[in-house]
Amino acid sequence: MEPTIPAWSPELTPRKGSNETRPVPCDSESLIITLLTLIFALVGLAGNTVVLWLLGFRMRRNAFSVYILNLAAADFLFLCGRVTRSLRQLVITSYLQSYILSTVMLFPYLAGLSMLSAISAERCLSVLWPIWYRCRRPRHQSAVTCALLWALSLLLSTLEFSFCHLLDFMGERNWCQTFHSIICAWLIVLLVVLCGSSLALLSRFLRDSWRMRMSRLYVTILLTVLVFLVCGLPLGIYWFLYVWMQNDVEVFCRPVLVFVFLTSVNSSANPIIYFFVGSFRQRRQDGRQTLKRVLQRALQDAPEVDECTGSLPRGSLELSESRQAQ
Repeated sequence: MEPTIPAWSPELTPRKGSNETRPVPCDSESLIITLLTLIFALVGLAGNTVVLWLLGFRMRRNAFSVYILNLAAADFLFLCGRVTRSLRQLVITSYLQSYILSTVMLFPYLAGLSMLSAISAERCLSVLWPIWYRCRRPRHQSAVTCALLWALSLLLSTLEFSFCHLLDFMGERNWCQTFHSIICAWLIVLLVVLCGSSLALLSRFLRDSWRMRMSRLYVTILLTVLVFLVCGLPLGIYWFLYVWMQNDVEVFCRPVLVFVFLTSVNSSANPIIYFFVGSFRQRRQDGRQTLKRVLQRALQDAPEVDECTGSLPRGSLELSESRQAQ
C-alpha cells in the first residue's frame, strides 16, 4: 500500500516510492477556496469561542449543554487546524509535518461527529421514553459519554497516525488498512445513530404535531444535524472512498478542496444556529438581549403537552435544574 494523503490534507501528496511532497495541480482553485475557508474558519473560531466561554463559565451546565460545550470544543480544534493549514498551504514542508496536521484535524472531526450523534440519540431517548429517561438516566451520563468519545477519537487518530504514517517510513504498512477500516466502520456507526435518531425525532413530531409543540432545543438539534449532513458529511464520504479506491490524489483534488471548505462552514455554522434559534421571534420585552440569554433560549426545552394524559414530558435540559453539573 502506497502512502496516501487523508481527506484532511489535500494540499500535498507524496511521490510514489519516496517521501518527497509536491503541490497538487489545483493551484488557482486552491488559492480561492483556501481564502474562503480561512475567512469562514476565523469567523467560526470567534463564534465557538463565545459558546465555549458562555457554556463553560457563564451558564449552569446540564445534560444537553454539556454535549453542546464539547461539540463547540471539537469544532474549535478542527478550525484551529484548518486555519493553520490554510496559512501554510503555499509553504512546502516535510511529509511528517503535513501528516501531523492531518491527524490534528482527524481527531476533532471524529470527536465532533461523535458528540453530534450522542446529542441526537439522547434527545431521541428523552422524547420517545420520557418517564424512563427521567427516572433511570445516570446523573453524570453526559460528562462520562463525552469523556469516552474524546478518548476513543484520540485513540483512533493516534493509531492511524502511528501505523499509517510513522511506521510507513520504516516499511511497516500491514496495519494501515486495518486501522483505516476501523475508522471507516466507526464513521458508519456514528452516521447510522445520527440519522436514525434524527429520523425518529422528526417522525414523532410529524405524527403528533397536532398535540406537540416543537421546542427551541428540538429546532437547534435538527438544524445542527441538517447542516452537518449537507456540509460536514461529504468530507467523511470522500475519505472513505479515497482510502478504499487508492486513486491518485489529482483525481480528487478539486472535490476535496470543496469538501474541506464545506466542513469548515459546518464547524463555523453551529454557533450561528444557536444564536439564530435563540433570537428568532423574540420580542425585546426585557431590554437589550445578551448573548447568554439568547444561547439559553436556543437550548430551552419547553414542555410537550400530551392532551390524552395531561402529562408534560420534559427534555433533560429542564430536568437538569435538579440534576446539576454533569
